[in-house]
Formats: sequence, structure tokens, C-alpha cells
Amino acid sequence: MPNMSLEKVKMPEQEPNVRNKNFEEVTYGYTSEQAVEEATRCLNCRHQPCKQGCPVGVPIPEFIQEVCQGNFEEAYQIITQENALPAICGRVCPQENQCEGKCVRAIKGESVGIGRLERFVADYHRENSESTAPAIEKNGKKVAVIGSGPAGITCAGELAKKGYEVTVFEALHKVGGVLVYGIPEFRLPKDLVAQEVQTIKDMGVKFETNVVVGRSMTIDELLEEGYEGIFIGSGAGLPRFQNIPGENLNGVYAANEFLTRVNLMKGYEFPTYATPVDVSKNVCVIGAGNVAMDAARTAKRLGAENVYIVYRRGEEEIPAREEEVHHAKEEGIIFKLLTNPTRILGEDGWVSAMECVEMELGEPDESGRRRPVVKADSEFVIETGTVIVSIGQSPNPLIRQTTPGLDTQSWGGIIVDEETMKTSKDAVYAGGDVVTGAATVILAMGAGKTAAKAIDEKLSQK
Repeated sequence: MPNMSLEKVKMPEQEPNVRNKNFEEVTYGYTSEQAVEEATRCLNCRHQPCKQGCPVGVPIPEFIQEVCQGNFEEAYQIITQENALPAICGRVCPQENQCEGKCVRAIKGESVGIGRLERFVADYHRENSESTAPAIEKNGKKVAVIGSGPAGITCAGELAKKGYEVTVFEALHKVGGVLVYGIPEFRLPKDLVAQEVQTIKDMGVKFETNVVVGRSMTIDELLEEGYEGIFIGSGAGLPRFQNIPGENLNGVYAANEFLTRVNLMKGYEFPTYATPVDVSKNVCVIGAGNVAMDAARTAKRLGAENVYIVYRRGEEEIPAREEEVHHAKEEGIIFKLLTNPTRILGEDGWVSAMECVEMELGEPDESGRRRPVVKADSEFVIETGTVIVSIGQSPNPLIRQTTPGLDTQSWGGIIVDEETMKTSKDAVYAGGDVVTGAATVILAMGAGKTAAKAIDEKLSQK
């Protein structure tokens, strides 16, 4: 009999006033008993709407039914037919807007905890099974992948399964892209990312780090070296700023710089690691997306007493995941909504305060959200020594500047055929944030899968 509880099985987690002082994972994950209990909430629907909501097409009801029976390894094998990074997706995917958003249990009550079950299955496999390198017959054809984030890793893995010799070129010194530099340790442990990447390496994929395509070599040079297909998954790492006075002061960070210092360069372990990250008593984070939540919660853990999310719209317009907003509030992050910065003030070259105005919501804009307008005579000042700007990112211009024939959007995103991820340049494909702008891990993975399928179809005809 299905478990007809209207609520998900609660996931154990650290107490808010404990976890906001450490970088250990916030939630502990399900036990075997909790996973089975949650899995029995699935009705195994005939039309499988949850699967339709998954960008990579995981057979969700099938893996959940195996969890119901306690067949956790079988569940893992089902998931990884379509998703090579289940431990990552189970932690950072916005399931509420995808698979869980389609779940019929959500009509009356909470959806099945699909993400929590995926995480449990992946963790169970990692802790209880020995991975063996699959025997894959090579087809002699070479493909290059630029960027080792979720889009690049997924594309590489899918092509490796089909026998291609795949080399991934990564600009930074560690593999993983945004998974290692952009998501905090307390949400996504780095050793877990390394283990997921190892499964891709076990398929024969080669990784070359410290290679900046557009500087170290160009797309055309890779084609001349014999790569028959190229996938660009280099992400969106170029920060945007508001262009207000004072953004060049010391103490102003772009969110991706701040998170890179802390995550990839282990700034949270200073002085053990020589990567100082200075945060003041009061920290202001401009923006309210997932990256802003990550930056704010990180600043709190680094010792800031008061961390403010400064956002020009209201509660309903916050773009971050509900879970991230909930955790941030629990941890003491202060939300200054309907507030817009106008100037950053400084003393002796360092941030000292931020001038703001209050906003009110007017008519909807082109995005459908109500447009914020300035409230008259509402100026005020927040005392702060650290400002973190998190209002979006765009692709680094290096690749488009050094690749003749590659069509891009006015804001820098590469233009592709959405059905194949093919670019305007022959044999070159692209996907993830370099096409869409900053989005989600799972959408990038979906683009990587689509591109791999198209590359294989193209090269198989040769």
C-alpha cells in the first residue's frame, strides 16, 4: 500500500545556529529506513509526469520502486543510465520546479522527495559499492570538450560511452567548473564532486587543466589537430555589476570571485591555506538568486555578524530556490527587500557604507515580474565593510573573440540550434550557461546530453 502521508519524510540536518559557523554539509541525508518510507509515497503513476519534468530523462518511478524494495544498488544503476552525476543533482537541482513540480502528490500535500531519494541512492552506492571501469570499445574518433562543469562533464561521459576519445580542456587547476568554484562546501562537498568526476575518468575521458581556450589554443587549432567534434561548455563566469559609484573600492567582490576564493582556493581554512578572504562585521550581498544565497551564507560562516540580502523586488519575486531562502533565514541572514543600492561609500580606499533607496512594485515588466520603482524620499545608508555583487553573469568573451564564424547573442551567449546544440560553425556545439546565461546544473547537463547525441549522429555518418 502506498504511504499517503501528505508530507515528505523530514531530512535530518544541523541546527541553524551550529551550521552557520561551519562548512560541513547542512543536511545529513536519509537513512535506509527513511528512504524506503519516503519511496512508498510514490504512486507509480501511469503517465510518469515526474519523468517529463526531468531535463535528463531519469526513469524516476522505476528507480523509486527499487528503493521501495530496498534494492538501492539497482536503483543507482537505473538513475545512471541517464544521469552521470546523481549525488550532485540530488543536492543542488531545483526539483521543486522540475520533477517534483510535476508530481501528482503535490496536488494535495507535498511531492515525493525525488531529489532526496536520488541523493540517498547515490550516497549509498558510493559508500557500499566498488566502482569498476567499464569496458568500452574505442571507435578511433576524437572529440574535444571545453569546460569541465556539468555541461562538459555530461557531454564527455555520454560520448565516452559510445567509444569516442574525449579530452576535456579546463581553464582552472581543478576539474568540476562551477561545481567546485561556485557552490559552497556546505551545499556540495568537493570530495563528492571529485568522486563523481572519477566515474567519468574511469570511462577513459582525459582532462587537461590550466588550459584557457582562446589563449592557450583556439577552436580552429583544435579542429586542425584532428578533433572531429567540439563541445563548448565553458559556462558564464564574467560577472555583471550595477555600474554605481564606488564599485572599484577595496572590499567589493563579484560573487563568483568571492565564492571561488572560498571554495576552490579553500579560503574558509585560512590561514592553513594562504587565501585570505576578508569579511567585515556587516556584509551586504546585492541580489537574491541562488548565488547570492550561497555568498551570504558563506559570509556568515566566515564570521560576519550581520549579513544583508539587498534586493530591489519583494519576497514573491526572489529567484533563489525556496529551500535556499529558508535555510538562509534560519541561519540569520537579514533580507532587505524592496531595496536598491545607489552608491558605495569608502574611506581610505575601503568600503565603509552603502547608500540605498526603498522601492515599490509597479506594473509587470517583460519577465512578468512587477517592475520596481524608486519610492520618493526614501534614501538611507547601511554601514558595511564588504559588498558582494550577485546580479548575474555572462560568458567570458575569449572564445567568441577568437573563433571566426561563431554567432553569438548581443550579451555574449553562443547561438545554437536548440534541438542539437549545433552552433553556426561546422563541427562545433555548445550548451549550458555559455548559451543560456547563468542557469541550473541539471539544465546544463541536459544540454550536454543533447549535444552528445547530435555529435554522435553526425560523426557516425562519416
